[in-house]
Amino acid sequence: MGRARWYYTDSTSRNKPPADRTPAIDTPPIIIPRDQHNISRANISEHALKVLYRLHKAGYAAYLVGGGVRDLLLGRHPKDFDIATDARPEEVRRLFRNCRLIGRRFRLAHIHFGREIIEVATFRGQPQDEDSEEVANANGEGMLVRDNVYGDLESDAWRRDFTVNALYYNIADFSVVDYTGGLEDLREGVLRMIGEPAVRFAEDPVRMLRAVRFAAKLEFRIPAELGEAIRAEAPRMGSVPPARLFDEVLKLFLSGHAQRTLELLREYQLFGHLFPLTEEMLEDNDPFALPMIRQAMVNTDARIMADRPVTPYFLYAVLLWPPVREAAARYREEGHSALQAMHHAADEVLARQRDHITIPRRIQNPIKDIWFGQWRLENRRGKRPLVFAEHPRFRAAYDFLLLRCDVGEVDPEACQWWTEFQEKDDEGRREMCNLLKRDRAPRKRRRRRKPRGQGAATE
Repeated sequence: MGRARWYYTDSTSRNKPPADRTPAIDTPPIIIPRDQHNISRANISEHALKVLYRLHKAGYAAYLVGGGVRDLLLGRHPKDFDIATDARPEEVRRLFRNCRLIGRRFRLAHIHFGREIIEVATFRGQPQDEDSEEVANANGEGMLVRDNVYGDLESDAWRRDFTVNALYYNIADFSVVDYTGGLEDLREGVLRMIGEPAVRFAEDPVRMLRAVRFAAKLEFRIPAELGEAIRAEAPRMGSVPPARLFDEVLKLFLSGHAQRTLELLREYQLFGHLFPLTEEMLEDNDPFALPMIRQAMVNTDARIMADRPVTPYFLYAVLLWPPVREAAARYREEGHSALQAMHHAADEVLARQRDHITIPRRIQNPIKDIWFGQWRLENRRGKRPLVFAEHPRFRAAYDFLLLRCDVGEVDPEACQWWTEFQEKDDEGRREMCNLLKRDRAPRKRRRRRKPRGQGAATE
């Protein structure tokens, strides 16, 4: 991906931060005027512009901020546009009839335009500011559980997580404002944290996952000191509510950079805190686990690149399959049938995974359908193929089977058979089932015919 495209004037270059750190608080910001950066209002959502202009017209400060500014500077097309302002949430709501206030930890204004939501946040201040009207509360481990301290533009910039996410586009004069050195880091392709990493990770451990996600998405380098801090603080992931991590995992793997994300999660020892049962299988050098997960990530990225749908349940089915397969084998050794073993294994793994990531029931059922479907795909007796082909999760189970075939876990003959089966019409499918039945039917021993008269009563 291309780097940011802008040029420093002599007046701004004096404030350019050193390459190995962010500038200190109270350093004058770098301000890039309109004619020296590449952000165009033509590339900003019309609804975001409407919000920015209305806030500005009402006398409030209004800035586009975060990933939207970062991606525009990189020549990308942002999916979301967030806004920062000095207007309080209640003041924003008075300006927009289509506004809803959400959040307890962070009070935010969501302005709805059909399916598009423009998020507006009030400038945040430092949590230790005793003179603030609001307070920030932390638990015993330093994690912020309530944070509605309001401040100004500068304090808001220093409260953000990474320098490349602390860039502001001012609708008043169309300039870009940089307090933390984000412009230089964007130019160099470096992901740098604002403040002491250990402290920022204690405030919110999910920032470690965000570091991995941005590094994978932007193809940015994680500096050695930040990488070391992530490894050291990775156990803090255990303090994050499991329900919150479900969506975080989807952001990690369903953004088009799943393959790189997987490698970074394992490199920085985060994957095991998300999927400990699967990580055990990987550490035990299971011959199928890592190749299958890697191939699934490659396929996921390809589908997203081709604008084809991807589903959360398929992703989770892949990530949890290694421990399910191992547990099912254990239940088989205890004397359970193949189907019973699969049921017990699925329930066991999902129950244990619940301690780390809460998977909604609406997702659990399709996951199980895919896993149970593997037994149905491998047992093609009688009319079972004809019945299972009508199942709503048949195609997902078949794609899952192909993954297993790709890594050698399943006999390729089964995949070839099902591929040909889907290409046939109803009559052709019935004929395939009949052929399979005849091929598998045990041959009857031919009874030797006795010569005529033999065995008859003799006189």
